[in-house]
Amino acid sequence: MTGLLAAAVAVGTVTAASPAQALEGGGIKNAAYTFAAKLDIGGGKRSCSGALVDKQWVLTAASCFADDPDKGLKVSDGAPKWKTTATVGRTNLTKPTGSVTDVVELVPYKGRDLVMAKLAKPVAGVTPVAIGTAAPKQGEELKVAGFGRTKSTWVPDRLGGSSFMVDAVQDGSVSVSPKAAADGAVCKGDTGGPALRETAGRVELVGVNSTSWQGGCLGTDPSETRKGAVDTRVDDLSTWIQKVSYRAVFPKAPWDKATHIASGYFTGGSAGGTRHMDMIVRWIDSEVTLYQGGDDKDPSHPFIAEYQLGKPLKQAPKTNWQYVKEMTAAGFGDGTDGLVVRWVDSEMTQYTHVDAKGFHNERKLVAPVKKGPWTHAKQMTAGRYTANAQRDDLVVVWDDGRVTLHPDLNANGLADKAKKTLVKKNTTWPFATQIAAGEFTGKKTADLLVRWVDGESTIYPGVDAAGLHGEIKIRPKKSPWINATVVTAGAFVANERPNDVMVRWQDGSLGLYPGVDAAGTHGEVKLTG
Repeated sequence: MTGLLAAAVAVGTVTAASPAQALEGGGIKNAAYTFAAKLDIGGGKRSCSGALVDKQWVLTAASCFADDPDKGLKVSDGAPKWKTTATVGRTNLTKPTGSVTDVVELVPYKGRDLVMAKLAKPVAGVTPVAIGTAAPKQGEELKVAGFGRTKSTWVPDRLGGSSFMVDAVQDGSVSVSPKAAADGAVCKGDTGGPALRETAGRVELVGVNSTSWQGGCLGTDPSETRKGAVDTRVDDLSTWIQKVSYRAVFPKAPWDKATHIASGYFTGGSAGGTRHMDMIVRWIDSEVTLYQGGDDKDPSHPFIAEYQLGKPLKQAPKTNWQYVKEMTAAGFGDGTDGLVVRWVDSEMTQYTHVDAKGFHNERKLVAPVKKGPWTHAKQMTAGRYTANAQRDDLVVVWDDGRVTLHPDLNANGLADKAKKTLVKKNTTWPFATQIAAGEFTGKKTADLLVRWVDGESTIYPGVDAAGLHGEIKIRPKKSPWINATVVTAGAFVANERPNDVMVRWQDGSLGLYPGVDAAGTHGEVKLTG
């Protein structure tokens, strides 16, 4: 089949292996199709189509940007080799609607003729197309669109489209052919254009144009009558698309204002599954944000979306999150993870479940008492420190150096009869500046990570009701960790166990240490700055 690479659009020139539009399909009348994009690559060197999938991202074919698409579809991350502009929101190119903006970054999907193209600025007034999540089925009708050639026009000024039927579905691709013999074909200039499912007025993207026989397209040998095409599937890549769209947003948060961080499975998933841990952040203005974990092993971009759980103080309705003293995530079972909060008045609260919609099943563990015992709590973290499979065992460091374990919060609450003293009163543990529960050493129970005031950092492996069982130094005194302001541990990368450490540094930057173990931290991945 002829590759729908980037078609030369110069009048009078026919370039083999280029993209095009669905032949004489009568044009696109559906106003929802304003998400369609026309790409001009290299000042007329190539022409492709695409679809706006986020206000600042267009999804198209990698072959549009490959040096020689006939020899491979390899495209490097980063700025495109040739100056590229995208016209979006203008199905009729003679009209002044929509916007024209440069493409500044490419993010290819390895193994498929697919690339995300970032625009220099967000597109206003155009709704991005939704990504379908159901696989195409044999015999299903799809609408295929693009700005490519027709059977009579070299450079059309309107978005064209035609109905195609699904002939076969493969891993990563789908074969299609025109619904009727008189219907159009996918031609040069249509590469990267959308293959769409229309159901009850809803339009969703299931594929992008990749290759075609181009029968009947202007410039194709008249003896070629085949009109079949192959589209690259995107129905199974919605998370990747979301992640790429979001990855430039995450670093722009004011991380120097992050005061508390807790990690857990708040939006679904569990250890060993595909969805990694999420992260809840409380900011200095009392706003609370939930960051949704991804489902791949890219440590540079561990989160794919964010949700506001609590508004800043200046916005109504007001919340109480400005009064947080300490917070930690805990797994209570039967649904999403929850949160344990110690407030400035020493009240202790359990939110049994937290998700993108907020905090649920609130339970008061300790009532606020002036000068009560919990006013002396200094640090706390929840993990799997008993035979109970849930991560709802709370470790607390007190201001007199004591370390206590409060097992199975969901069943016992913070009753004194269940409490275990792991370390008696001493003069060392008051210098524990941050603690975090993780599983770094493969023991039957969780480990305890401690960052001391002098920068030394220590792992206590397999903590349980019997106490601490040795210590492993992973950072020496006066190490850069003396500047660690907020520390949490979670399963952000491999999702096998919570052995990745997130650090918010004193300078406001955010770093991730994947796969921390008894041998050390193994290098930081900078997530911001």
